[in-house]
Amino acid sequence: MEFDINTARTLATVLGFVAFIGIVIWAFAKKNSSGFDQAAKLPFDQD
Repeated sequence: MEFDINTARTLATVLGFVAFIGIVIWAFAKKNSSGFDQAAKLPFDQD
């Protein structure tokens, strides 16, 4: 198979999509929810 600019573009698109899906899965994981809830309350903390 010849490696040309279209192959590079396809590879970059697929890698970007895989990274996006990974970030979405990480963001909605149950084990991360407590940390996100704590971070969401930071602006309302009155020290």
